[in-house]
Amino acid sequence: MAKSKATETVEKTRYNDAELLEFKDIINNKLTKAKDELNYLLESIKSPSENATDDNFGQNKLTEDNAMGAEKEQISQLAERQRKFLKNLEDALTRIENKTYGICRETGKLISKERLKAVPHTTLSMEAKLKQK
Repeated sequence: MAKSKATETVEKTRYNDAELLEFKDIINNKLTKAKDELNYLLESIKSPSENATDDNFGQNKLTEDNAMGAEKEQISQLAERQRKFLKNLEDALTRIENKTYGICRETGKLISKERLKAVPHTTLSMEAKLKQK
């Protein structure tokens, strides 16, 4: 008796090479964008405020310094989150190379393609993610 397509999907234990290549392309595109965003954030931290003018230099200097400090701190936090995101994407590429990509670390089952396309660095299926809450 022939297996139905639904049965084959349930029994599938890993993504094939063509599917892994598709995910690799998605991740590489996200990596490129994320690196560009990180570079932008790092440049924002280095660059002095473009809004500063000689006319208001002496006025409210303390307030401006505090605001600029808070803004740089916020940008630094965004940059750190971006670094973590980049690391997660790079780890996903390693899992692709090891052919373990797309396997839930909690359940051992395949993570749905839809979830991987939306969050390509995930290591949890929706089932496992919802159990965490």
